[in-house]
Amino acid sequence: MRMTSLKIAIAGAGPGGLAAALYLHRAGHHVTLLERFAEPSAVGSGLILQPTGLTVLDDLGLFDDIAALGSRIDRLFGADATSGRTVLDVRYAAIKGGRHGIAVHRAALFHVLFEAVQRAGIAIDTGQEIVGLESSVAQSWLITKEARRLGTFDLVIDASGSRSRLKRYALRSCEPKPLTYGAFWASLRADADRSGDNALIQRYQNATTMIGLLPIGRAAPDQPVMKAFFWSTKPDHVEALIAAGIESWKEKVCSLWPECESYLAQINDFDDMTLARYGHHTLPMPFGPNLAIIGDAAHSTSPQLGQGANMALLDARALSHALATSTDLASALPRYAASRRLHIRTFQSLSAAFTPFYQSDSTLFPWIRDKVVATLSRVPPAPQLLASMVAGTLIDPFKPIGLTERRWE
Repeated sequence: MRMTSLKIAIAGAGPGGLAAALYLHRAGHHVTLLERFAEPSAVGSGLILQPTGLTVLDDLGLFDDIAALGSRIDRLFGADATSGRTVLDVRYAAIKGGRHGIAVHRAALFHVLFEAVQRAGIAIDTGQEIVGLESSVAQSWLITKEARRLGTFDLVIDASGSRSRLKRYALRSCEPKPLTYGAFWASLRADADRSGDNALIQRYQNATTMIGLLPIGRAAPDQPVMKAFFWSTKPDHVEALIAAGIESWKEKVCSLWPECESYLAQINDFDDMTLARYGHHTLPMPFGPNLAIIGDAAHSTSPQLGQGANMALLDARALSHALATSTDLASALPRYAASRRLHIRTFQSLSAAFTPFYQSDSTLFPWIRDKVVATLSRVPPAPQLLASMVAGTLIDPFKPIGLTERRWE
C-alpha cells in the first residue's frame, strides 16, 4: 500500500533541500521550504559535481542546465610547489565509461535548482531561522528564533547544514569536530590563458600549504567565466595573516606559484575572500520522530574528496525513494538511513584518512604522499581506484536508492 500524501517542511534551501523539495513535490507531497535568509542565495565559491551528483541532477531533468553553466573536469592534478614533482594525478578516464565531473559556481547550482523549485510552484517561506522542533506521535512543529511555532507537519527534513540546530533531535546525534585547517576561497574572473580549463590544479608545500585553481564556468548565463581560487590556512592564523598585510600574503603565494599573479591582482583585501571552516561528523542515525536529516547536517567532512554537495543530492534522492517504497514513516526513515549508510561511512572514512596528507602540520604524511603514494598511484589498479574515489562510485550509491547511473558516452 502506497503512503498517503504528507505535509512536509524542509529547513534549508541548499542543494540537498532544493533537490528534496523537487523530488517530494513530484511524488505528490505538500512541500514547504523554510529558509533563514530573506532572499535565498548560495554561499561559497566553487565545487565539483561528480558523476554521483550529476546523475541525480540528470534524474531531475536538470543536467543540461548545469552543464551549460559549468566547466567539464577530466583531471585533478597536484604538484609540489618547490620541486614541481607530480604529487596527484587523477583522471576520470582511468575508468571506462566516459565519466567526468562538472565544476560550478555555487550560485549556478543554486539558481538551476531554485528556478526549478519556483517553476514547480513549491512554497518558500523566507526569513525563518529554525532553532527547535516539537513532535507528537504523528506530527511536528518547528520553533523559530523568535519563539514562533510553525506547523503542523507530518515530516520535517533538516537540510540546514553542519551548524544545524535540528540534528540534535536525531535518535543518535553528534556535533562536528572542528578540523585544524580551513581555506580562503574567492571566485575570480578567468584570465585569457584558458589552459588547464578541464582540470583542478593544485600546488602543495608540505601539508601546511595548499593552493588551488578550479575552473567553475559562469554563475549565470550573462556572467563572465570564473575560476575558484583557494588557499589552505588555519583559522587560528588568520589574524596574523591580516596583521602582516595582503601584499605580504600575495608575495608568499606568488613565490610558490607565480602563475597565480593575475588572479591575486583581483584580490585587494582579505575581505575579498571567504574563510571556510571545516568539521567532521557522521550521525549514527540521521533521523528521529517525524524527522529526516540530509546533507551536511547529517555528515560533514573536509573537502579533500569533493563529495559534499554530491552527498546531499544523493540523500535527497534516497529519502524520496524510501518514502515511495514504504507504507509509513516509521519504516521509511530507517530505510532511508540504511540505503545511504555504507556509501556515506566509506567516503567519510576515506576523507578523514586523506586529509592529514594534504592539510596538517605533519612532516611524515606529506613525505609519504610525495615519495610513496605519488609513485604507487601510477601502478594499476591504483589509477582506477583513485578515479572511483573522486567520482564517488567506489561504493555503488545508486542501486540502494533506486537510481541508475547516467550514461556518459
